[in-house]
Amino acid sequence: MRYALLLYEDEAIYGGPDKSGPLQRELLAKHMAFQQEIGAARVTSAGLKGTATATTVRTRAGKQTIHDGPFAEAREQLGGLYIVDAPNLDAALAIAKRLPAGGDIAVEIRPLLGG
Repeated sequence: MRYALLLYEDEAIYGGPDKSGPLQRELLAKHMAFQQEIGAARVTSAGLKGTATATTVRTRAGKQTIHDGPFAEAREQLGGLYIVDAPNLDAALAIAKRLPAGGDIAVEIRPLLGG
């Protein structure tokens, strides 16, 4: 079954949206090593640019509006994702627990439709 591992962190620890610095370079190296460790379980992965680059289309009562910024204001922002192939939720959880982070992190694990 395929699972999405959605990584939520406070982007401020990296100096704010789209800042590059030693912490980001160190974390990138850790993610490259993590990808090697999990091997074929990794289907794909991607980091996301900062929330300052986000645009949201919201539909309410059939009316659409466009907003600059992410869907919701929060202390943690969606910073990236992995799609992994794991035999069950326990195996996906084991992979998620090994994800590198620059600070506090929340990883949402969600099965894909048609898995």
